Amino acid sequence: MLQNQKTSESGFRILVQTYRANLYTLIFRMTQNHDDTDDILQNTFIKVFRNINLFEAKSSLKTWMYRIATNETLNFLKTKKNHDSLDHLPADMSKQRDGIMDADELVKVLADAVESLPEKQRLVFLMRYYEEIGYDEMALITETSAGALKASYHHAVKKIENFITSKV
Repeated sequence: MLQNQKTSESGFRILVQTYRANLYTLIFRMTQNHDDTDDILQNTFIKVFRNINLFEAKSSLKTWMYRIATNETLNFLKTKKNHDSLDHLPADMSKQRDGIMDADELVKVLADAVESLPEKQRLVFLMRYYEEIGYDEMALITETSAGALKASYHHAVKKIENFITSKV
């Protein structure tokens, strides 16, 4: 439908409806900002629409779109990093009572832990842990070997565990 000029518009609407939520979730987990996520998601779908004729079906359409969304997000984060001073101070832990955190505080610490990861590890962790994407599909999306992705995920989990342990 997408490659036929008569049906491309309706095909694109179906594509957006099918993948919007999953792509939004992936992008948001990397940016932690709804406005930035909306912009990146829009850019992703624009690239998909403009380049659908280049899709060669060597991977699934979902994998191809995840690759575009991932690249758009990483490019955005690199640009933002150059413009912003990154100040990742730990969350205010003054609400702790007797070393016990409530659920909201724990969620914030987990988000801070994920945010503290290097970009590649953060991406692998988000795709594997939250999106439950397999290593083989992730390898296609990131153009990295499955073994390297497994190692990145393992290192990310260890760093997150250490970060959380130091805050609790």
